[in-house]
Amino acid sequence: MKLVLASNNAKKLAELRTILSGAGVSLLSAREAGFTDEIDETGTSFAENACIKAQTVCRATGLPAVGDDSGLCVDALGGAPGVYSARYTGSHDDSDEARYRLLLKNLEGETARAARFVCAVCCAMPDGTLLTASGACEGEILTAPRGTGGFGYDPVFRPLGFDRSMAELSAEEKNAISHRGRALAQFQRELENYCHAHK
Repeated sequence: MKLVLASNNAKKLAELRTILSGAGVSLLSAREAGFTDEIDETGTSFAENACIKAQTVCRATGLPAVGDDSGLCVDALGGAPGVYSARYTGSHDDSDEARYRLLLKNLEGETARAARFVCAVCCAMPDGTLLTASGACEGEILTAPRGTGGFGYDPVFRPLGFDRSMAELSAEEKNAISHRGRALAQFQRELENYCHAHK
């Protein structure tokens, strides 16, 4: 099955291709499918934003489209940055490092550093069906960045049960425990059920 990822984030595309590799899915970026518009993420939750992205790209391309919205929720900051994780500094154009440096600054002196990565996935089918899934990865925010792998807030997030940051894990380790890995495993089951029912 051909699916369009409602994103042009190269790292996200590579991660999703790896995780969905066994599902018989061919994943295109939005640009590869001919979609180049900006999508307004006006939702107040990860799930709403994922569905906005998926439905917009599905309508424009006529192909099944997968939207993913994910972010970091920090208890001591009342759940922030949350749905604003990618624009925490005020701009999508700022670097990942600028965003996690601001996060560390906002947590200075804070000892309660529990946090979780959350991911919502929505797949919009041309027949109007929506397949949804979600996943979370619990952990805590470190006091300084560690590691060079991954992207986003990975260098400052230590998953529960690990003595390394998300950016210090191998791709296999990360995909096995990450919020996106968990959401996509659930999505893969939903997709298989949908395909089976629509044979």
